[in-house]
Amino acid sequence: MSTILPADHPLVDGRTDSSPLVRASRGQRSETLPIWFMRQAGRSLPEYRKLREGIEMLDSCLRPELASEITLQPVRRHGVDGAVFFSDIVVPLKLAGIDVEIVPGRGPVFANPVRDAAGVREFAARLRGETSLEMFAPIAEAVRLTVTELGSTPLIGFAGAPFTLAAYIVEGGPSKDHLRARGLMRSDPDAWNELATAIGEISAAFLETQILAGASVVQLFDSWAGSLSRESYRTSVASSSAIPLRHAATFETPAGERIRSIHFGVGTGELLADMHETGGDVQGVDDRIPLDEAARRLPGVPLQGNIDPATLFAGDAVLHEHTLDVVRRGAVAPAHIVNLGHGVPPEADPTVLTRLVEYVHTLPGSGVIE
Repeated sequence: MSTILPADHPLVDGRTDSSPLVRASRGQRSETLPIWFMRQAGRSLPEYRKLREGIEMLDSCLRPELASEITLQPVRRHGVDGAVFFSDIVVPLKLAGIDVEIVPGRGPVFANPVRDAAGVREFAARLRGETSLEMFAPIAEAVRLTVTELGSTPLIGFAGAPFTLAAYIVEGGPSKDHLRARGLMRSDPDAWNELATAIGEISAAFLETQILAGASVVQLFDSWAGSLSRESYRTSVASSSAIPLRHAATFETPAGERIRSIHFGVGTGELLADMHETGGDVQGVDDRIPLDEAARRLPGVPLQGNIDPATLFAGDAVLHEHTLDVVRRGAVAPAHIVNLGHGVPPEADPTVLTRLVEYVHTLPGSGVIE
């Protein structure tokens, strides 16, 4: 069942409907290639660090005017073709009353890890009992403020994928190998599926809030899925990741154009086909696999990626040569959204990113370069 977007939504009133990024999400090419950067809003920008002084990460996400300003900063500085909403994947859980904090230098830390069936039942019941669109009011306000300022530049909404969030919840914080999470997945598949499903549902509600408030495209981030085998992904992860992606696709304009989604994971080259089957429109590709190989594995699918972030430190000549190779390889896909193969490193020089955007905008939108 579809939900019609409100009349003042940027896709409905025409502000972003013909933008290069939105067109690429539909598999259409424009005269110029769209480019944005994962983690462009934040840590690499001096204006961001100044704005965040003395403010905890999650507090900054829940102050609408602050979150909006941070979202807008890289658009003003770099001239990117999309603004990714500044928030964090654990924000929905925080708003649902889960005790989680982001520890500087470490990441999300949960005071009460969930590691058995009883804990899962309690956690899932709490999420389902607390989740409502009303609890996301600060998020909706931040999105509305941002969209008003963006004009024809589309806002990219986002949410964390269930596996990545569940891994944090089970481990209690960041982990290199996610052994406890993968152990629960194998020892108690029913408990794992209940946990992943509950997270998929709150991620869907998080995306819904951003979409109704004005997001033109959404992205689902799966930072840790690369630690899984294809079998584990298919049997224990795909169904829960499908929940937010397929829910996002139920929102459409009066003309019948639905919201499009990007699905991205780190180290997921062997999972690309399985990830795409969950329901996303554009497949994000990290820098471990060439785009032409990704296109061979996903014929007819628009791609996003996949400049190696390390080349940001190699000088403009090397960076631009590498970018040209990425664009040429991406030309075989029906559409290509240029991005890094992962997030902007905090040490990156913002002027390098600005020059990279300018360079990409000189290249033909077809990606075909003699």
